[in-house]
Amino acid sequence: MSLELDYTQAYGSARSCVMGRNMVACSQPLAAQAGMTMLQQGGNAVDAAIAAAMVLTVVEPTGCGIGSDAFAVVWDGQRLQGLNASGRAPAGWHPEHFAGRDHIPERGWDSVTVPGAVSSWVALSERYGNLPFARLAEPAIGYARDGFQVTPVIARLWQQGAKLLKDQPGFAECFMPGGRAPQAGERVVLADHARTLELIAETRGEAFYRGALAEAIAAHAKANGALMSLDDLAKHTVDWIDTISVRYAGAVVHELPPNGQGIATLSALGMLEELGVGTDPVDSPETLHQALEAMKLALADVREHVADLTHMRVTPEQLLAPGYLRQRAALIASEAADPGHGDPQRGGTVYLSTADEDGMMVSFIQSNYMGFGSGVVVPGTGISLQNRGAGFSLDAGHVNCVAPGKRPFHTLIPGFVMNADGTPLMSFGLMGGPMQAQGHTQMMLRILRYGQNPQAAIDAPRWRIEKGRTVAVEDAFDPHTLDELRRLGHDLKVERDRSSFGGAQIIVRTEHGYVGGSESRKDGQVVAC
Repeated sequence: MSLELDYTQAYGSARSCVMGRNMVACSQPLAAQAGMTMLQQGGNAVDAAIAAAMVLTVVEPTGCGIGSDAFAVVWDGQRLQGLNASGRAPAGWHPEHFAGRDHIPERGWDSVTVPGAVSSWVALSERYGNLPFARLAEPAIGYARDGFQVTPVIARLWQQGAKLLKDQPGFAECFMPGGRAPQAGERVVLADHARTLELIAETRGEAFYRGALAEAIAAHAKANGALMSLDDLAKHTVDWIDTISVRYAGAVVHELPPNGQGIATLSALGMLEELGVGTDPVDSPETLHQALEAMKLALADVREHVADLTHMRVTPEQLLAPGYLRQRAALIASEAADPGHGDPQRGGTVYLSTADEDGMMVSFIQSNYMGFGSGVVVPGTGISLQNRGAGFSLDAGHVNCVAPGKRPFHTLIPGFVMNADGTPLMSFGLMGGPMQAQGHTQMMLRILRYGQNPQAAIDAPRWRIEKGRTVAVEDAFDPHTLDELRRLGHDLKVERDRSSFGGAQIIVRTEHGYVGGSESRKDGQVVAC
């Protein structure tokens, strides 16, 4: 397949695509530049991704931290390989631990599963890296030790998080210097964070899971009546896995298998392929209606069937079987619906993309989940802990019910596209909780079916399914289009604030080099050489 891109900037953005032989697309300029520094020092795309990811824990703590989870997809020049570094529930997390509650807490220690981001950096470096692991940490350590200026986007999110989390253990000490969140443009120093990254770099992550940092995490948990133990941390492992995929618009779109929600993107695209969507204009009511209805069906199946892969009652292959997707697509009518799940036959996040001139490409995502995550920060370490445990259910009959050593349902999904001939085409992703699978679907529709360039596909207005027939839409959509969608039965919430519609990064490989786009709703930047 030869993807013909339209380089028209169709949505009035001041940004244009970036092109080059080596590329880093990231949600924060300092992190993007750290990745490029590694490439210029002889590193590869994996080295660049790790360095950028570490910097993001410093300069974008509202979306990720040292206590995050992470996932990746790597094209190493020969094959596509997935990495699931998400953590598992502590051994003491039996359903009885949460007795009397109707859901897992969203904040505090009882929302914290074992953090996996550090293990992802180490695993990627050991398998693919060219540069010494300690060198990859140098930019992040420098920004944490010497300070960085807070950007306006992050300052606003930081202030929102501080209001909500100021009373969580360790939060104010770390993230509210002088008793308040920093303002835009202020210089912030995170000295504890710097020392922790130095220890992680020196020990290649051992200190985090089996050494001094693990002891600090476990001690803080115990002091607050939580169940995370040294043994829980020491038992953490990553999984190298194969991707799952569907053919779409002449290409093959890849996602990681559950416990993530990437299968929803594949399901929706499979239905759109069955329906032959693509003859009407990309922003027409007809195209949007069918995309919305396919996404609703896909999300309904995810809510019912997706969990830790070892606990699922149906397989990803069953959910993506052509016959099953054909049945689901047949349910899409000319009016908006509020669908339930099907029954297949039994049998706050940061995203970045990197690519180098030797052909390696990386799709990487890490997150604390809801902004700063749990709000818990281990004293004296700067380790801000995710709240991925909130992804579990307390419904004893559900596949995603909490259990010891089980991975929770995850929103994090790095995406990748291959050409039909087995060559790499695109590394892509979009951060934003439940927006992620929806954003993936919208971008793949725009790029693969309609040939929009990556920056135009990012700048285009987005929609976000909420409940039933309710859909949030950005106010950049044509008013006539929105009127037509209402006529079809969609209950639209038109939003001027674009911050809740995700943040994307995309790198496309062409016969001449790479073409990249970065999120105009965030601080995103593409750098290339």
